[in-house]
Amino acid sequence: MRILMLSQFFPPIIGGEERHVKVLSEALVHRGHDVSVATIKHGDQPDFDIVCGVKIYRLEGMLQRNAVLFTEGQRRHAPPFPDPELTFRLNRVVRAENPDVVHAHNWLLHSYLPLQRIYKKRLVVTLHDYSSVCAKKNMIHAGVPCGGPSTFKCLPCAGEHYGNLKGAVTWLMNSSLGKSGLGQVDAFIPVSHAVALRCGLDSERDQYEVIPTFISNDVTRLCDGQDAHLAKLPKSDFLLFVGDLTRLKGIHTLLAAYGRMRGAPPLVLIGRRCKDTPTDLPGNVTLLESWPHAAVLHAWSRCLFGVVPSEGLETCGTVVMEANAFGKPVVASHTGGLSETVIDGKTGILVPPGDIDALHGALLAMLQKRDLRERMGAASLVHSEGYMPDAIIPRIERIYEGSRPSQFAEARR
Repeated sequence: MRILMLSQFFPPIIGGEERHVKVLSEALVHRGHDVSVATIKHGDQPDFDIVCGVKIYRLEGMLQRNAVLFTEGQRRHAPPFPDPELTFRLNRVVRAENPDVVHAHNWLLHSYLPLQRIYKKRLVVTLHDYSSVCAKKNMIHAGVPCGGPSTFKCLPCAGEHYGNLKGAVTWLMNSSLGKSGLGQVDAFIPVSHAVALRCGLDSERDQYEVIPTFISNDVTRLCDGQDAHLAKLPKSDFLLFVGDLTRLKGIHTLLAAYGRMRGAPPLVLIGRRCKDTPTDLPGNVTLLESWPHAAVLHAWSRCLFGVVPSEGLETCGTVVMEANAFGKPVVASHTGGLSETVIDGKTGILVPPGDIDALHGALLAMLQKRDLRERMGAASLVHSEGYMPDAIIPRIERIYEGSRPSQFAEARR
C-alpha cells in the first residue's frame, strides 16, 4: 500500500507528535508498505531525502517565509487554512507518489484539502490534540481546562495567545474551515477517548477508532554517546519528571509537594524552560534543560519512578508509555488521556490535578512501600506491550484498508 503522511514537523525537529509519525512511517516500511512524508522545510534541510526507507519531501510555504508570524523560528507551523504555496507543492507530491492513503496529523491537512476534492484519496486523520475545535490546540482557557468552545470565549482567548490580529484570523479560519474541511475525512484516529470527546466525534456520524500513540520496539535499547548528559544525573535513586517546565504540566504543584518531603531521593526535572518556569527550586532538585531523547531514555532506566502531574487536558500519555517500558510506575494526574494510560492502583497512582496534598501522599506511598512500587513496576512492563508497534499498527492498517469513501464522510459532506 502506498501511504503519504502529512506532518508539519518531522525529525530532526523533535516532539511527541513528530516522533510518532517517524516511528509509524518506519514501522510501515518494515511491514512492506511504500511510505512518504510531506513536511514543512526548516532552515537548510534538503528538499528530498530518504531515511530508513521513508521518502521525505520538505516543502516551503508562503506563510513560513514571514518569520514575524512565528514565535519559534524552528517551528513554523502550518496555518489552519490552505497555504497556496504548500497546496501547490503538495499537489506535486501527490502526483509523484500517487498514494492509496493520505494520513494527516495536524494543520498541514488544510493545505491538502483542496486537492482531496480532485484526487479523492482515502483520507485518514489522527487527532493528536484539540486543534479541530481549539485554535490554541490545548483546550485551556484562563489557565484552566476549557468547558467547550464559544465565540465570545475563544476569540479573546486566541487573541491573548497569538496576538489580537493573528489570533482572530487563526480562530476564524480554524472554526469555519475546520468544520467544513473535516467533512472530507474518511476516518479519524483520536489518540484517546478524551480527545474524541472534546473534539466532538460522534459514533453515528463519524468513522473513528481510538488508537493511542505508541513507542518503538527498541525504546529500551539504550544508545551510547550520552555520557556528558548522564554525568549530571544523581548517582543514587531519584524521581523523574519529563516535560515542559510549566504550570500546565504541574511543575509548581510538584515542587510544592516535593518541598514538603524530608529525606526523599533527589527530584530530576528534564524539559524545556518556559516563561512560567519556577526560578526558586527546593533543595535536592536538579533541572536539566531539553535533553536529547536518547539521554531521556537513559534517565528513565535509572529512576525509581516517574511523576506526571499535569493540570491541563493531556491528550495521551506517551511519557507514561516510555516509563512503563522500563518497568517504572508513575504518579500522575487524573486528567485527559493520562487517566487512560495509567491504570490506577496497578501501574501507578492517579491524583486530582493541582492537588498538592494528594500528590504529596502519592509520592510518599510510592517511596515508602517498596513492594507496591515493585508490583506496579512489573505490571507497568506488561502494560507497555500494548503500546508497541505490533499491537498498534495492525489497527491502523485496518483503517487504511476500509472502503473509500466512507459512508460517514459522505454523510457529513
